[in-house]
Amino acid sequence: MYSNQLKHICNNIDDTELLAQKFADAVKNTGCFVCLFGDVGAGKTAFSKFICKHLNVKEKVTSPSFVILNEYKSGDIPVYHFDLYRLENEGINTIINELDEYSEGKILTLVEWAEFSQNNIPFDRIDININYIDENKREFIFNAEGTKSTDILNRLKI
Repeated sequence: MYSNQLKHICNNIDDTELLAQKFADAVKNTGCFVCLFGDVGAGKTAFSKFICKHLNVKEKVTSPSFVILNEYKSGDIPVYHFDLYRLENEGINTIINELDEYSEGKILTLVEWAEFSQNNIPFDRIDININYIDENKREFIFNAEGTKSTDILNRLKI
């Protein structure tokens, strides 16, 4: 049976890394477009770093908060890591058209602060909501939008 949603609790940073490793394994042969949601400190960048680590990215993975986009091409697949937090409405409208280009092919696109997209990301994707429970514990809710993303979610063994 196909599922469009998965929920998982990570009790500590090691659990979070293990979840990221499983996610990296699920996307490394196909690529995926991922929207990351969560409050400041929820773990969006930490989860992204762990995914990159398990895709064998050699570059130092940093938050794209001030540069909007970091590109990592040394791993198993290219990774494009966006942060929409600092963009104004006009900037968001400009980048949405560009984001569409990052939704195709065998690449991984990670978009932090996707809520600033004003729900203008209609293409096949996985939305990951990261909820802060306490200093160490996080709840991850994965929602698939589209056939490719649903297939990936069904390969994710958590």
